[in-house]
Amino acid sequence: MADVQTRIAELRRQLNLHNYRYHVLDSPLISDAEYDKLMVELRRLEAEHPELVTPDSPTQRVGGQPSDKFVKVRHPRPILSLGNAFDADGVRAWWERIRKLLPDGAPIAFVVEPKIDGLTVVLHYRDGVLVQGATRGDGEVGEDITPNLRTIRAIPLRIPVPAERGAKSVERRVPPAMLVVRGEAYLPIAAFEKLNEELAAAGEKMFANPRNAAAGGLRQLDPRITASRPLSILCYQIVEFSPHPPPPSPVPSGQERGMPRTQWETLEYLKAMGFPTAHEVNRHFDSLDKAIAYCETWVDKRDSLPYEADGMVIKIDDLGVQEALGVVGRDPRGMLALKFPAREATTRLNSVTFNIGRTGTINPVALLEPVEIGGVIVERATLHNFDDIARKDIRVGDTVTVVRRGDVIPYVVGPVTDLRTGKEQKIHAPDKCPFCDTPVTREEGVVALCCPNRDCPGRVDRQVTHFVYAMDMEGLGEKIVNQLIDEGLVRDVADLYSITREQLLKLEGFADKKATNLLNTIAASKSRPLVRIIMALGIPGVGSTVAELLTQHFSSLDDLAAADVDRLQTIEGIGPVTAQSIVEWFAHKPNRALVAKLEKAGVRVREAKKKTAPAAGGALAGGPFTGKTFVVTGTLPTMSREEAATFIKARGGKVTDSVSKKTSYLVVGADPGGTKYSKAQELGVPMIDETALRKLAGE
Repeated sequence: MADVQTRIAELRRQLNLHNYRYHVLDSPLISDAEYDKLMVELRRLEAEHPELVTPDSPTQRVGGQPSDKFVKVRHPRPILSLGNAFDADGVRAWWERIRKLLPDGAPIAFVVEPKIDGLTVVLHYRDGVLVQGATRGDGEVGEDITPNLRTIRAIPLRIPVPAERGAKSVERRVPPAMLVVRGEAYLPIAAFEKLNEELAAAGEKMFANPRNAAAGGLRQLDPRITASRPLSILCYQIVEFSPHPPPPSPVPSGQERGMPRTQWETLEYLKAMGFPTAHEVNRHFDSLDKAIAYCETWVDKRDSLPYEADGMVIKIDDLGVQEALGVVGRDPRGMLALKFPAREATTRLNSVTFNIGRTGTINPVALLEPVEIGGVIVERATLHNFDDIARKDIRVGDTVTVVRRGDVIPYVVGPVTDLRTGKEQKIHAPDKCPFCDTPVTREEGVVALCCPNRDCPGRVDRQVTHFVYAMDMEGLGEKIVNQLIDEGLVRDVADLYSITREQLLKLEGFADKKATNLLNTIAASKSRPLVRIIMALGIPGVGSTVAELLTQHFSSLDDLAAADVDRLQTIEGIGPVTAQSIVEWFAHKPNRALVAKLEKAGVRVREAKKKTAPAAGGALAGGPFTGKTFVVTGTLPTMSREEAATFIKARGGKVTDSVSKKTSYLVVGADPGGTKYSKAQELGVPMIDETALRKLAGE
């Protein structure tokens, strides 16, 4: 038995070494056939002596039996996100903000690492053995995916990875009692392309990008599926480090040491223990300018990396300084991601179509020859407005440059005029609404054309989407709204309350549970307070602030409908334009019929209790944005600026038109205004996109 134990130990040592050489160092010492021969022998011996099987054995990577759910795991420390900058000036603005918090004259070094576009995972080792692995989740609590992570051959099951016999170049250390490591799991680009080729050949749905493939692979309840995908990982942070109790005598050379004190030492320590790191890209610098210059060299070289990277991360090297600087929201002050420029591609502009905003604005949309941008097939892109089209001289038939930045809706930058053939056609603004033939209007000083017909069928989807957001109908997204409209079940917002289970079950994608949940969320919205329904009606100029003011003076929609302009103007904060807008809205016969229809459906149109004074600044109190001020610039993916303002105000925030020191966040969409963007950079105002805005709101 002793001989068997010795042989098993030696086989594990050799296999772990060769696995490390192959998957981490990319420098194998033996052939695949020789590796397989060692593995076959180990499997045979373990099958004959199952009592000798251990969790760190190479045979345990193949994946166990499927699970029926993921168990929640609370991280030992918050797994934080990263703040972003989009150019060198943004990085320098970040540094100017934080250097004020540091002692004068203190030398600061920096470490630069690639920002890998994968899935964050957290690995737990006890006495050197992998005991648990989890997803990042919300940063506080993740999901236990240990069986899946065991299948990734780049992750050591035991640390330190055994050294080659006689090796002296790399110091090996005794592992600490507990070590928690953060890394980024990813699917190599070559493996991703091969996987998609196999899926296409099998007639199965392909993945949009490597990150989706990696996330889908790791979040499988059956780890055998994960094992079939060649995932890898790069590690870069020690989350927790618990040493063994100190020995009674001095620690001999090569024994356990304390936790590294710098980020560079951390990367070296992880590498020495056998973890894969981006050591070929990671660099240490004694000045910020050098760090920025190095980051910029990767803009044109990023496609040479074997994995997707969407930027570079600049970190203050001293971990003690990082800790002392603390965090802002969920972002540590001591590090920042310098994002690569937006991905772009050229394609043909086949035609132009239009959509109508909730307030009647006519928005041109480019219909494109399908093109892949950053792993997503793009067929539609915004053209912003007709002034923009004329200024850029964009024509149907042009080869155009299209940009997709993160989750922002793709937009047309402009034409490639050198490729014109002479057959391109100029794009003309319509004289009549493409949905109802009503002559369009254009207010002085406003770039957008408008359909003045309040009952234009082209508005319905935007009106219903706005109503759904304002009434907090969770789970009723834009896609379902459009489906209900296309099926003829919804012609106005009140029709939402007459939908039946039988009608839903006939729709594609609806089963009993989904239908029940949708009906429950619609029913729950009937009892929303009066301020919500006033916001949801979509009266021009009436967002959360004005709606809150109105509920201080009117206890029902009937009372509000009976008010004239003079009475409305007696309310502080309501001017003549807004007052006139309210009166005109209720004077429109179809709108009065809509209110009656909502009341008949059981929607709360009157307030039983007397309202108290509004919160400071008119914002709704107690929301996640209370005390915060926002500025919105650019075109957001799913909301107009007015809808974004309503969204923010409904959650307690304040929206202003200009960036100042009091601005909490600049919400940035496609084609942002240069003045607001530059001012935010100058003042160090955090910039977020729509996705981040919704996350801040807790969605």
